[in-house]
Amino acid sequence: MNTETTFKIPVALTIAGSDSGGGAGIQADLRTFAFHCVHGTSAITCVTAQNTLGVARVDAMPPEAVVAQMQAVVEDIGVQAAKTGMLLNQDIIAAVAQQVEALEISNLVVDPVMVSRTGAQLIDDDAIKTLRQQLIPKAIIITPNRYEAQILSGLPINSLDDMRAAAQTIHRNLKAKTVLVKGGGMQGNARGVDIWFDGNRLEILTTQQVDTQNTHGTGCTLSAAIAANLAMGKDLLISVKQAKEYVTTALTYSLSIGNGQGPVGHFFSLLRN
Repeated sequence: MNTETTFKIPVALTIAGSDSGGGAGIQADLRTFAFHCVHGTSAITCVTAQNTLGVARVDAMPPEAVVAQMQAVVEDIGVQAAKTGMLLNQDIIAAVAQQVEALEISNLVVDPVMVSRTGAQLIDDDAIKTLRQQLIPKAIIITPNRYEAQILSGLPINSLDDMRAAAQTIHRNLKAKTVLVKGGGMQGNARGVDIWFDGNRLEILTTQQVDTQNTHGTGCTLSAAIAANLAMGKDLLISVKQAKEYVTTALTYSLSIGNGQGPVGHFFSLLRN
């Protein structure tokens, strides 16, 4: 007779959009959580019709539906860390920020999905204002890419020195506890280099560069990996460094699917065989 074996593992929550192509958003986050042996839960903010070639349609969830998902997860299961991705509009951002406080969600990683890696703005100015004022101050860390950091800091970013200045400015002006300015969209020796600043310590974080066009979902995957490590009780800086290593390896095993930009290989340990 078999007896039941149960496991108690950490829980993480992703508050983000659904990517029908499976490369980014909720789908990438849940795969990242699973790789780290963290139970993944979700609150879907929008549904996209997209593939490796681009996004054809985006439909927002009602803010009340996002709130209900967050409450259902936290009040029963509980979460040790959470991350936000595409929140899409001002009303959803405000609702999420209110629930983060009401539900006492700690270890919040905010990926401020405002601008794509190519520089295209994804949410309007009112949504950006709400993100700056209501959600970013509640995060333990925010992870803007080059263009998002330019908007949040008001500074042009063309070099590592610019990235350092932006991280410090965002920390000071937006009450962000820790800032990780990502260099994936940079050129030359700054490409793939991230700048960490927590008000006291400034770190330049580097990993091996991977030459691949299949980079869809790297930002989502990085923030999800940070949240997963935090859920496991790891130190924040260690969580960030290990998340960067995970993304680098996933890029090495990126998936050539579809006719455009494929995703990273989240389960690279299986792809090796």
